[in-house]
Formats: sequence, C-alpha cells, structure tokens
Amino acid sequence: MKAQRLLAALLLVAATVSIQPAHAAGVRSGRDTSTAETADAAPRGSWSWPLTPRPDVLRAFDPPAKPWLSGHRGVDLRATHDGAPVTAPESGTVSFVGVVVDRPVITIDHGNGLRSSFEPVHSSLAAGATVAKGDELGTQLTGHCATTPCIHWGVRLGEDYLNPLEFVMDLRSSILLPLHRGAEDGG
Repeated sequence: MKAQRLLAALLLVAATVSIQPAHAAGVRSGRDTSTAETADAAPRGSWSWPLTPRPDVLRAFDPPAKPWLSGHRGVDLRATHDGAPVTAPESGTVSFVGVVVDRPVITIDHGNGLRSSFEPVHSSLAAGATVAKGDELGTQLTGHCATTPCIHWGVRLGEDYLNPLEFVMDLRSSILLPLHRGAEDGG
C-alpha cells in the first residue's frame, strides 16, 4: 500500500512540473503554433506592470477561437487617474506611435517577434526610440473604458496574441499533493 501512495505522489509531482500556460504549450488564439521560440517567449512574471501601483484588471484576456472572430486580445487595466504615466514593462524599441482607428497607440518591439501595445496613450516618443524596463512611454488618455481611466495592453508573438498577465504573474495551475499521514497507512 505504501508503494502505491508513493507512486501516486511522484506522479503528481511530475504533473506539476509539466504544467505550462497555454502559450508555452503552443496554443494561442485557437491555433497550434508549437515552436521552441514560443516556449521561451514569456518568462513568467519577469516583466513589470505598465501602470503603478499594480492595477486592477477590468477586462481579462479572451482571445477568439479563430483570428477573424471577435474577442478581447489583451487586458484592460485600471489607471489611478486620467493622464497616469504608462511605463515599459520590458526593454525594447518603439516600433509604432500613431493613431489606429480613433485611438493613439504605442507599440514596443521586445525582440524575437514579441511586441506589446498600449492604448489610448499619448506619447512624445518616436519609432526607433530605445526604452528600458520602467521608462515612461507616455500618458493614459480617456476613451477606452467609458468613464473609468484605463489602458488596453496587448502582447503578440508574431501574429499570435498572448495573455499579457503571463508576463507579470505566474499563472500556472497549482496542484495540491495529498497530506501524508503515517498513522493512517500503518507507517
């Protein structure tokens, strides 16, 4: 009986090691894009939040099943006030500053096909500018979350959208192991 419990505990430990967020397994936006590059794309929790203090998430990442369907390809983060500073969550190069549809957007290229975008953000930076983690990118503008000050933060690897929260938090599932009680199994 002890051998069976030991085997079960070892299998559970092995399961906790192999659990990965969906993007690390190569599944994003309903497509399978497994590559060695995707497994290392988002070092869990190594980026900083683009707003301080740590913002509330007003709307979560909800990618569509197919690229052409509607969904929420990023997260909406509450700003403390209109005009709040927006900072670079990781180092990179500004690849775009401009208006998309009717909102001012800034995009940072972090290398290896990884880009993050923020809207609505007013920025005086220009494409080609280098930014370090924590550098101010610009200021939050009104208009995205009705009357609540917020920014939309999106992250892409190539053409695939990733959950930005995986870059600032460790979202891996936890597995609880059974509590060993020596008296119950005779040991």
